[in-house]
Amino acid sequence: MIKSMTGFASAKGALAPFNWGWELRAVNAKGLDLRLRVPDWIPGLEAGLRAQLGGALQRGSVTLSLRVTREETGADLVLNRATLKAVLGALAQVEGAAQAHGVALAPSRGSDLLALRGVLEAGTSDDDTTGLARTLLAEAQDLIAAFVAMRADEGRALDAILRGQIDRIAALADEAAALAKARKDDMAASLAANLARVMDNTDGADPQRVAQELAMIAVKADITEEIDRLRAHVTAARALLEDEGAVGRKLDFLMQEFNREANTLCSKSQSTALTAVGLSLKAAIDQMREQVQNVE
Repeated sequence: MIKSMTGFASAKGALAPFNWGWELRAVNAKGLDLRLRVPDWIPGLEAGLRAQLGGALQRGSVTLSLRVTREETGADLVLNRATLKAVLGALAQVEGAAQAHGVALAPSRGSDLLALRGVLEAGTSDDDTTGLARTLLAEAQDLIAAFVAMRADEGRALDAILRGQIDRIAALADEAAALAKARKDDMAASLAANLARVMDNTDGADPQRVAQELAMIAVKADITEEIDRLRAHVTAARALLEDEGAVGRKLDFLMQEFNREANTLCSKSQSTALTAVGLSLKAAIDQMREQVQNVE
């Protein structure tokens, strides 16, 4: 079953104190173009995500965005013992100097000491992002799975459209073959009449040579090979739609072959009805080519 190159998926998650949101989207491209916008302060995250995407996708311009925020939480207060020791030492010196000069000081309170700058500090911690990275990479697998599923859903719709277009091309090829067969006797009679007219009005012409030239004209007007190749391309296109892999590029190449045969058929038509069928073929092939651009 074919898959579409376009798709979208999003998700949200949390692991205290972090919250995050994912967005994964893709549009058409000739190959696989991965563009990741993820936090660079989480080691190993981008490499892991690239490996997951590369394993699941084969074509498309893919953009993955991840926004991580951290909740502000009240940090624990930590007693700076070195600062406290320095403050107590200074306080002892002040009290000793005051007593030497007969000055009485009010007793010091613990709350006053704690209020001094540097005695109490907000606790600091080094965030280990290993667990966060592990959680994000695990969640990314579900996100990519949802994204691939959406591409598959769009692929099923594409498959139905392409099968209908292939049937249309096959029907037009059959119609062209029927018209070519119907005109065969008329062409033979027309060539015979042209040969007789040429011989009646040409002195010394070699009848065999003239017949050969007319035969060459008949060969150049024969579209049997073009019809056969169109039918072969129809068979190949149907087989590609049954393939489980990424067949978008193969279908794209096949559309070029379809178009080449339709152009040759039109150039050889020598018939209004056959030219009309050839133009309809070109239109159907062009419509199919536009849809093929969406196939992975």
